[in-house]
Amino acid sequence: MIELIENKSAFDEWTKRDIFTVRILALLNSYSTKYHFCTFYRQVIDGRVTAIISKLDRNFTVSLDEGYDSEELVRFFCLNGYDSILCDDSFFISPRYEEGDVMISSAKRDSLIEGVTLDEYPKLMDLFNFIDYGEQDFKSWYVDISHRVRHKTAKAYTLVVLDEIIASGILSSIIDNYAILTAVRTRESFRHMGYGTMLVSAICSDVRGYVYIMREADENEEFYTKLGFENIGKWRLYR
Repeated sequence: MIELIENKSAFDEWTKRDIFTVRILALLNSYSTKYHFCTFYRQVIDGRVTAIISKLDRNFTVSLDEGYDSEELVRFFCLNGYDSILCDDSFFISPRYEEGDVMISSAKRDSLIEGVTLDEYPKLMDLFNFIDYGEQDFKSWYVDISHRVRHKTAKAYTLVVLDEIIASGILSSIIDNYAILTAVRTRESFRHMGYGTMLVSAICSDVRGYVYIMREADENEEFYTKLGFENIGKWRLYR
């Protein structure tokens, strides 16, 4: 049975802390259960929670445990309709999906940031323009990320030289001692000079526990491996 949850305590027995759970629980801590555009569910089989789900607008994230009912989840998503479903590679709903690697690191490295400034509170408009989100609407992005930052479930970082952003990274989900690193970018003219390494090292050292990333297939594996990340599984995104 899939239940809409009305209280955060409904997830208390869920002990997994995979990348999908971190994303779901950070969203729950950001928005709670009081907004119609952001809802949370759990699948319960024989009294045991086998899956937890978040829905932000029409975008779902799913964390799965052993014994989950795949057919029930497929029916649930088809009845609700979706723009995207983010999950691990054990769940199948459609042959149309993107897939990549989940990596994790607990490494803490001293990173000397020489000649640059680490800004942990960058102006979000400048950060948005630097990352280049394409067709993403700035207002909706700003409302969401600023809300998360205020609730300490997200944090943004930039490296700055002479008031110019040269590298960026965002911890888009933070819960307990876990975080998810996204939006890592270095300005093209500053690449291969160690600035990306400096920034990612500084961000990872700012997290007491573990940092996850979702890496695109066949991209940047060597870069993240040198920083202490290791592959631990697959992410899959249905659209």
